[in-house]
Amino acid sequence: MGVNRRTFLQGTALAVAGLGMGTATAAVADPNWAKLRKRLGERLVLPRDPGYDELRVPWNTIYAQRRPAAIARCVRPEDVQACLDFASHERIPVAARSGKHSYAGYSLPENGLVVDLAGMSAVEVAGSRARVGAGARLLPVYEAVGGAGQALPAGTCQTVGIGGLALGGGISVIGRKYGLTCDHLVSARIVTPDGCLRTVSAHEEPDLFWALRGGGGGNFGIVTQFTFRTDPAPDLTVFELRYPAGASADVFDAWQEWMAQAPDELWSGCTIEAGPASVPNVGGVYVGPKKNLLPLLDRMPPGRREVREMSYLEAMRYYAGGPGPGFPFVASSRMLRRHVPGSRVVDLLRDQHDGAILFDSFGGALGRVPADATAFPHRDATASAQIFFGANDRTEAETRRVVAGVRDGLRAGTTGYVNYIDPEMPDWPTAYYGRNLARLKRVARRYDPDRVLAFPQGL
Repeated sequence: MGVNRRTFLQGTALAVAGLGMGTATAAVADPNWAKLRKRLGERLVLPRDPGYDELRVPWNTIYAQRRPAAIARCVRPEDVQACLDFASHERIPVAARSGKHSYAGYSLPENGLVVDLAGMSAVEVAGSRARVGAGARLLPVYEAVGGAGQALPAGTCQTVGIGGLALGGGISVIGRKYGLTCDHLVSARIVTPDGCLRTVSAHEEPDLFWALRGGGGGNFGIVTQFTFRTDPAPDLTVFELRYPAGASADVFDAWQEWMAQAPDELWSGCTIEAGPASVPNVGGVYVGPKKNLLPLLDRMPPGRREVREMSYLEAMRYYAGGPGPGFPFVASSRMLRRHVPGSRVVDLLRDQHDGAILFDSFGGALGRVPADATAFPHRDATASAQIFFGANDRTEAETRRVVAGVRDGLRAGTTGYVNYIDPEMPDWPTAYYGRNLARLKRVARRYDPDRVLAFPQGL
């Protein structure tokens, strides 16, 4: 896949949305959709209605054949309450959706109800607080927050929804300085499966608030609005280091050593593409001026440099790129906690094509939060590894075999990132939630005892 990291990430995102997840149980026959239509009107879209197919198709088109029984275009919390009441009574699969980016297609339950939150996307910024509708996508969030002179660490792909990103953690190009997206969550409005609209914060229903910060989308309810703490927008320096084919092993080894000594202000990613002569790409963001970054870049192997000073908003637009069409793919992840030899990575990718491993640096502010302070458990990671392969010229089963081989061949441990959710991840509960799993399960049982929001990888 001959693309640089920024272009590649326009399709993959540093953090994926897919706020809600679908249930694994079968729907009952002939739900009384007329009952829900009385409450939602034409905003309840059934398969026979105009626009159904356009609304239905997910970003990962490997799941384009899925057909939900209905899509509810919600514009207020009461609509979400109506949907959960209906799904609970009718015992049908239900899932929330903000950006359509669920890697496993869990936001598109077969024969179920999609609670589409795109109509709840308002962003209001006042001082150091941003109120963000759960259906907002990242570029409009950045435009509003950055336009007000503030900053929020979040993902890159412009069409990713804020909902799934924040609920799973939220990796950012300024994350080593400012932390995860979920670290900035002050409060949330959430409809729990009993139909109750709740406000949660450190002081109101603190267990649920804790779970929403890294516990994954779709496990506890449907968030309708987030309130985030923001910081004054910094000036940034964006860079890319380009290297020739065949340099991947040495570059990746050097990158790991480099980032282990990096200051908080420096975030970087390293992409290693599949192929017989693998091409590496290193890029990143420095919080501060170019003159302070250049001595740090001198510590990496020499390559062709591109370095540009930008405002926060300019940098977020740069990483957001274009919207890009959806396409079929399979992805998985590992969290690195020790050095992985570059030669191993190259060997895993040598006989493959149309894929890459995208490594994102951790550490800094991310690692100074205790592992149990939020539900996000990977505070001691040095980097995340996103394994991503296209399925244009392979079957889904073939692509999954390739991804699994690369994932497990890294020998980087058994943990992974829930926002890169993989339906075939071994021991996924422990991989995604680690030592926080038991507490998360208790919260899920408390707020969803009847498993209204159950899905194959739900708590």
